[in-house]
Amino acid sequence: MRRLALAATLLCGTMLAPLAAAQAQTFRWANDGDVNSMDPYTRQETFLLAFNANIYDPLVRRNTRMEVEPALAERWENPSPTLWRFHLRRGVKFSDGTPFTADDVLFSFERTRAPGSNMSSIFASVKEVRKVDDHTVEFETTVPNPIFTQELTNWAIMSKVWAEAHNATRPADLTTREENFATRNAMGTGPFRLVSREPDRRTVLERNPGWWDTPTHNVERAELNIIANDATRVAALLSGEVDFVYTVPPQDVTRIGNAPGVRIIQGPELRTIYLGMDQLRPELLKSDVKGRNPFQDVRVRRAFYHAIDIQAIARTVMRGQSRPTGLVYGPGVNGFREADDVRYPYEPETARRLLAEAGYPNGFGVTMDCPNDRYVNDEAICTAITNMLARVGVRITLNAQTRVRYFAEINAPRYNTSFYLLGWTPATGDAHNALNSLAYTRSGARGVFNNGGYSNPAFDALVDRIAVETNATQRQELIGQASRLLHTDAGMIPLHQQQVVWAARSTAQVVQTADNFFQLRHVRMNPR
Repeated sequence: MRRLALAATLLCGTMLAPLAAAQAQTFRWANDGDVNSMDPYTRQETFLLAFNANIYDPLVRRNTRMEVEPALAERWENPSPTLWRFHLRRGVKFSDGTPFTADDVLFSFERTRAPGSNMSSIFASVKEVRKVDDHTVEFETTVPNPIFTQELTNWAIMSKVWAEAHNATRPADLTTREENFATRNAMGTGPFRLVSREPDRRTVLERNPGWWDTPTHNVERAELNIIANDATRVAALLSGEVDFVYTVPPQDVTRIGNAPGVRIIQGPELRTIYLGMDQLRPELLKSDVKGRNPFQDVRVRRAFYHAIDIQAIARTVMRGQSRPTGLVYGPGVNGFREADDVRYPYEPETARRLLAEAGYPNGFGVTMDCPNDRYVNDEAICTAITNMLARVGVRITLNAQTRVRYFAEINAPRYNTSFYLLGWTPATGDAHNALNSLAYTRSGARGVFNNGGYSNPAFDALVDRIAVETNATQRQELIGQASRLLHTDAGMIPLHQQQVVWAARSTAQVVQTADNFFQLRHVRMNPR
């Protein structure tokens, strides 16, 4: 077993003035995969966004109840349906001492829309951003956007001065494995600052003494250790080498829960795991079918859906730690209705019949792209689906990769995939985010994560109406219509909402939220 040499260090609690009676601690935690980049715009992926949120602040953030609250913007108003005015917090500094001003907001906006950014979709409705004065900015949208503030909660504000000084004025493109200074370095206004970065091994943060907010944590130093092997990661927790594990193997939940001095922290997650199929190319990139694309036939897509025994996956692969779904958003997301949550039934005979009707009586071969270190039991899910599809004649070549390789291959701008597994958490907590990001016709800032290229003008029209509808009842009906249309088209195959399962030693108090954002600003360490 690789030892991490993680000796505890007790630091005087008086270093945190608001917590004078507490002891500041070193907090050590582990995950199976790395953050991949310190640049908060390079990937719209939960673990990267959550980790970088320890260093960077947004204009508005979510509290422990998932409610939007002020952050770098101390207040805002919506004086007209298409105008949002934000009043910036005064006296805030980046951790190098540079003052935070409206110039940083405008710079961050342009950088978010630059080539290499994976975050441009959050500004799909924005026409213009204006500086009113050093502490006031205005966002003008093309249409009314009732969830605009929710869309900003993961938008980290970067330092214009720092980025320009280090030639990092645009994000490095992770799809080509490009790097710049912001890939391994960081400069934010957040509660922590970056001390050292060893990709795929360890990243160390320390408390930012100049943070504008009043700390409720007592962490002086935080060390993220990458331990890919499940058994080694669990052993590190049980032995006390780490205080917290972010990714808990389902097969070890009971064992950890019964061990002294540790506990399981578990709750429903907003993330939906789903399958996508390339429906855009005239010929699949990774298939033995030449001259045509089987997934352009709805009968083939429905056949794949009917071939998947989701209850077996829930029972044997996820060990009861998932909720099977027929939607790309789940309970807890605004717009979810149980009546809309309908799956195609598991019917292998129907799947075989549909394949034959579509001209594939003997099935066909296709490569399935899958991560092996991103979602709970992701590779095991893909293996199970491979076996299920084999029973109806589909020959799957499974291509499981680490997340850094996987996302670089299948995400924009390359979309080099024919059949894939992904997960999505609506960053806004609203169904529109999932529908717009995953299934809207790809058009620059819209449908950025529609990796399969699904396109239906009727669906797009419904999503456009959802985006601007302010009547809650009418908006809910539009969400239901769009979801039913996506289901009828079998535009993608939803699988399940996984559980958020963390594990911590009794010395660490953490706050779990349904978006699976682990925030160091909520961590409290008890005396060891």
